[in-house]
Amino acid sequence: MPVPGIAVPEVAAFDTPLGRVPVDTATVSRLLSLPHVYATNLPHRMEHSLEVQLPFLQVTLEQFSLVPLAVGDATAATVADVLEACWGGPETLVVVSTDLSHYRDYDSARRIDTATARSILHRAEDFRDEQACGCRLLNGLMRVARARDLQVEELDLRNSGDTSGDRSRVVGYGAFALYGS
Repeated sequence: MPVPGIAVPEVAAFDTPLGRVPVDTATVSRLLSLPHVYATNLPHRMEHSLEVQLPFLQVTLEQFSLVPLAVGDATAATVADVLEACWGGPETLVVVSTDLSHYRDYDSARRIDTATARSILHRAEDFRDEQACGCRLLNGLMRVARARDLQVEELDLRNSGDTSGDRSRVVGYGAFALYGS
């Protein structure tokens, strides 16, 4: 669903098979004072990245509150401003989810995704749609990483051809950790 800016949900919690995760409604309310942030549930209804991440967070963190953001047509500066407004202290965990390349053959995807991963490690902020469908979010995160002098570590890089066996049309994935010095 096209999102003109950044959407926050209007709900108080998200439900998963492992239980309810409360939304940090105080932070969401504060974000609504920023330009290009608006409240709507529509982009969150069909967005699958959050539903994939939440169970992992529930098992790992047990108790936490959530500030879900659906990023659409937003600049790196806008995304960075919103991420900074969410940033608390050491208790804050930022999880960004985006696929990398889409529907390329295996070898082409590996070349593109390896170059994209190299750029992430260097905290570039000029990603394009063909490198990551969440390029706007990624560009904003990289802007914050530079401003906060965060280190970036690649944890894994692969694509759907590595697991499904079909290497004719794959989707790329990477896992990276960003942390302070």
